Formats: sequence, structure tokens, C-alpha cells
Amino acid sequence: MRSHRFFTDIPLGINCQVELPADASHHCAQVLRYKEGDQLTVFNGDGFDYLATIITINKKRCEIDINKQIAVNNESPLTIHLFQGIAKGDKMDLIIQKAVELGVAEITPLFTERCNVKLNNKRLAKKLEHWNKVSISACEQSGRAVIPKINQAIQIENLQIDNQQTANQQTDNQKIGKLITFYLEPTSEKSFSDYQIENKNVALLVGPEGGFSDRDLQQADKKNLYGVSMGPRILRTETAGLSAIAILQSHFGDL
Repeated sequence: MRSHRFFTDIPLGINCQVELPADASHHCAQVLRYKEGDQLTVFNGDGFDYLATIITINKKRCEIDINKQIAVNNESPLTIHLFQGIAKGDKMDLIIQKAVELGVAEITPLFTERCNVKLNNKRLAKKLEHWNKVSISACEQSGRAVIPKINQAIQIENLQIDNQQTANQQTDNQKIGKLITFYLEPTSEKSFSDYQIENKNVALLVGPEGGFSDRDLQQADKKNLYGVSMGPRILRTETAGLSAIAILQSHFGDL
């Protein structure tokens, strides 16, 4: 039987006996039909997988005994912070899921002028809780043992990033010593291949369904952010960001 991975937010260690969260216990017993003595893997975001044996299982409870700790070394050498214009419906779930699979380190939902998603504080809190669950599920599937951080949503004008403060040089083929921040803009004459990233630290801004407005672009210009094009075709927000992450990982990361 394949050993599935489950997340739990409690401390883990060899020879520890722990009870899985209710959702994971239900999945083990009712969906996967695990039995006592079966093997599974748990993780809590500390960078390790923990191999365990089920010692007690029923419809509502699954208790395991951890017998091995394994370091997981599959985090990308490129640290990508995705600032994603909030998209409608399930699109945001898809973006977060696939961005985590592609190795992003951090995600910040971004309110922009053309963002058509209206969320009060209560609904936003529920969304953030849900998006964190999407991130955790993507880590379970993809084998990551570090959970990317999902930050509180911010307005684009409150973005605390300025390339001018971090750039070492301003040349056509730039070498950037610290954080470099890109935003996707179809009219840009630059592409990712026009840059070199020395310390593997990138922020990426992606607009919502309607793209960045003129006011949004003015905010990006004020902060000296680098606009890059993704080619001659206009991509949807759920395509553009994921494609950009894949390109960055291919150029500077581990793809």
C-alpha cells in the first residue's frame, strides 16, 4: 500500500505517539481504509517527514507511533514571494495550489483597482483560513515539508517593496544583489532573461482578471519595480503567474 502524507500542526519526534487531526483520521479510516499496523508519513512544516505506524484507528480517531525522521531537501534555491491579484471563485485556489507545487515560498493576496472580489474582514479571514488549507494540501501532495506562508491580503499601494533600495547595478543585463521584484505587464519590452539574480530572492506581482490598471502601474513605477512580458499572447491571471513561476524556476531555480 502506498504511504500517504498527512499534515499535523503539533510537535513531532521519533518514538512519539500522537493522534492525527480529525480530518486526517477520517481520511485514513473512511477513505483510505487504513488498518492498525499500516504505515504512513506525517509532517508539521519543520522540514522533516516522519514515518509512522498506526497503532489505533476507528471512524473518528487515528493514533500513530513515529519511528523515523527524514530530512526533506526539495525546497527550491530560488525564494519566490508571489503577490497575486485576488481572483474570483476557484481560480485563487488553483493559483495557490499550483504555485505551492512549483515551489513558491510565500504568497500575499493583493487588492488592486480591477480586483472584483469584495471581502469584508470576516469573509477575508475565512478565505485566508481556506487558502492555508489549500497550501497544506498541496504540500501533502507534492512532498514539500515546509509550508509556504499565506499572508494577510494588502492593497497594492501599501506594498513595501522598492527595487531602487536593493539593486546593485542598473544595466541592460542587471545583476541584482538583494530582492528583485517583477510585475507582469504585456506591453513591457523586457523578459526574465534580461536579468540575473544573484542571491535567489524574487518577488512577483500578478494582476487579477482585468490586469493591472494605469493607477496600479503608477504604483509599480513609483517603487521602481521591473515590468516583464510573458510573450506575444495575453494570458489569464491563473495562467500568467504560474507560467512566470515556472520560467523563474527554470532560469534560476530547480526546474
